[in-house]
Amino acid sequence: MPVQSLDMNLLPLLPEIFLSLAAMGLLLLGVGKDTPSGRCTVAWGSYASLALALLLVLMGGSKAVTSFNGLFVQDGFAHFMKIGILLAALLPLVISSDYVKEHKLDQPEYYVLTLFAALGGMVMASSGDFLTLYLGLELMSLSIYVLAAFQRDDTKSNEAGLKYFVLGSMASGILLYGISLLYGVSGTTTFNGLNAFLAGDVHHHTLMLHMGILFVIAGLAFKVAAAPFHMWAPDVYQGAPTSVTAFMAVMPKFAAFAAIYRVLLGAFGHQLTYWSPILQVLAIASLAIGAFVAIAQTNIKRMLAYSSIGHVGFILIGLAAGNVMGYQGVLLYLAVYLVMNVGVFAIIFILGKEGVGEEIDDYKGLAHKRPLMAFIMALFMFSMAGVPPLAGFIGKFYVFLAALNSGMMAVAIMGVLFSAVGAFYYLRIVKLMYFDEASREFAMPLSLTNRLVLAGTCLLILYWGIFPGDLMTWAGHSVATFK
Repeated sequence: MPVQSLDMNLLPLLPEIFLSLAAMGLLLLGVGKDTPSGRCTVAWGSYASLALALLLVLMGGSKAVTSFNGLFVQDGFAHFMKIGILLAALLPLVISSDYVKEHKLDQPEYYVLTLFAALGGMVMASSGDFLTLYLGLELMSLSIYVLAAFQRDDTKSNEAGLKYFVLGSMASGILLYGISLLYGVSGTTTFNGLNAFLAGDVHHHTLMLHMGILFVIAGLAFKVAAAPFHMWAPDVYQGAPTSVTAFMAVMPKFAAFAAIYRVLLGAFGHQLTYWSPILQVLAIASLAIGAFVAIAQTNIKRMLAYSSIGHVGFILIGLAAGNVMGYQGVLLYLAVYLVMNVGVFAIIFILGKEGVGEEIDDYKGLAHKRPLMAFIMALFMFSMAGVPPLAGFIGKFYVFLAALNSGMMAVAIMGVLFSAVGAFYYLRIVKLMYFDEASREFAMPLSLTNRLVLAGTCLLILYWGIFPGDLMTWAGHSVATFK
């Protein structure tokens, strides 16, 4: 039997190669020069590395090309998701720079782990095989486990890291078991190979295939904190350093949903009638838990954790719809979700300079002292609640419309009802800011970086809410890979 030649075209991997070399170089630099100036150099080197990796992704374009015999795929979808992943890594680092220094997190390892987590997410976005996907998943997950427990003297941080590690390891085991079942039946771990196998007569393997698909979905559902695999999210969000929470809130979701796209549409496309109902159940459970449990929260990080679970429910509705509009809507929703979370956490960090900001009551009377800041926070809250004409409304509108076009009337109605319930805890913050008396002065000094990030996120929330066409067109070109 002839040995198949290995396609080793490294050009599509250029952003990943650069980021891995940069991370290792910064680690060596930090070890060799563990001084305040050295740590500052590593920090700025991390910003520059992520920015340059983003530039390489943009220069690489969206033309479809594969490497290593299909194990690594660079196409329009990977292009879109990698831009989101790199921005979701870079922006939290930028807005949390003061917090990181104040809480003595500015160690070289902190920045290097962030780069490796982003690298793992990029590998997941370009995976064409279960082995590539798992490699990226574990690189990302192991880095975030350590980041969550980075404050070694903080009991809550240690608890967050340990809980995330134990439950994450269990989810990885479930995912691997599902992959092994699929490999045992099909004899391949490539997505294209599995898709071709499922296109044939698989009647004699239905049970094993369905079990494998179910386990794979369960393992990936943990990574996006979809109910009932959400149990880790509130405690980890609250216990981890706020800078890590800001990073975890978006970047892993971009990477995990990139993996879900690759698996469900690239490998299981012929099993839509099986996995779509599973996603519908996960979506409704996530919406219910995200809407009702968040109401009782007093810590804004825990509230945002349950909020993220609810947002995952909306995204899963778009995927479960199984049509192009749903797939486009999901990418649009992820982009809007990134912008909203970066803006909210920027305000949390600004308020945190006064030693407050993590409790919801800390925002009482903000409008009376800092009206512009209160207006910006209210804008993000209204967008998360899905109030028009903001970008959050557009994201929900498209996934609901996709659900209706697929005949998922009951799911769409339940989604609208849970969205109305979820609006309560967002509007509660607006009420506290505008109708309660202030108990402090809210000095809240704003750096140039804070001003730029808040201005940019506000403009995008408004622009995408009124003119979503460009973003929707880009999302449409990105999902054309899966037609």
